Amino acid sequence: MSEAPLAVIFGTPGPTLTADQRAFFRDANPLGLILFKRNCETPDQLRRLTEDFRAAVGRADAPILIDHEGGTHQRMDPPVWPQFPAPARFGALYAHDPAAALAAARLNGRAIGTLLSQHGITVDCAPLLDVPVAGADPVIGDRAFSSDPEEVALLADAFVEGMKAAGVTPIIKHIPGHGRAMVDSHKELPTVAAPLAELDHTDFVPFRRLASAPWAMVAHILFPDIDAKRPATISPLVIEQLIRGRLGFEGVLISDCIYMEALGGSLAERCRAVLASGIDIALSSHGDVEEWQAIAAAARPLTDAATARLAANRVPPPALPPLDVAETVGEIMRQLAA
Repeated sequence: MSEAPLAVIFGTPGPTLTADQRAFFRDANPLGLILFKRNCETPDQLRRLTEDFRAAVGRADAPILIDHEGGTHQRMDPPVWPQFPAPARFGALYAHDPAAALAAARLNGRAIGTLLSQHGITVDCAPLLDVPVAGADPVIGDRAFSSDPEEVALLADAFVEGMKAAGVTPIIKHIPGHGRAMVDSHKELPTVAAPLAELDHTDFVPFRRLASAPWAMVAHILFPDIDAKRPATISPLVIEQLIRGRLGFEGVLISDCIYMEALGGSLAERCRAVLASGIDIALSSHGDVEEWQAIAAAARPLTDAATARLAANRVPPPALPPLDVAETVGEIMRQLAA
């Protein structure tokens, strides 16, 4: 076992860990685990899964991630868990009552964070800071708060405040911006050809405003004005000049999933390229032990800089009393319908 955890988050194929999976996690010591619908059946099962992973790696504070935004993009589904509103609903409310929209977004972040923490989940891959444009691929759609960058920044910041108040770490995404993608990066590589000077006043605004967020997920998107050959997730130029430099983001960087077809090469090559770019953590959402072994062999332990960023951006336990999540979601829905 490495002294520092391996700089990879893995995803498992089912609701429980097999003996082989436990042994792999024990020996490889990956930083954390990410959960999907296939992993979420009941509250007791989900808590056992998070506990079993942490027992396997021997770290009670190992990050457990989930992709839980609300709307069509949430992993813990009804009828077992509440249905949260899509982010675009808060943008619609903002159009006629900004104060109410910000309060509702903050409460929504706190409610989602409370639900996740009840199941041992400590990191949420939300909120989106992407600013969609007309004609873009629908992969973003109502997952975005608004098409106005100022509104996105305000609503996302409120959501982040609420989630941190629940003791859960938010991941802003998809830095430096997925809203102009004309294709789905799950299937092929999008290119954003707009000049950086234009992006400074649009797509980059929310990311610059939330540059103090604890974690950010990097998009598989090509930005030719910075690097004409490599998408952001494998480009040291984009990471250093744009994300760390122009946008001023100093927190933890995690890649979007290396299984997405925007990247080329083998999974091992993708993982190696992601970590060589300056990203702190590679995200591997799928597969099983055989594929994980190849990825783990290509990865490296967390760097000292990444370890320091993780420590500096640790979200403290909640100071507020816990919410009744179902009751709170009902109240949020009433506010959005008003």
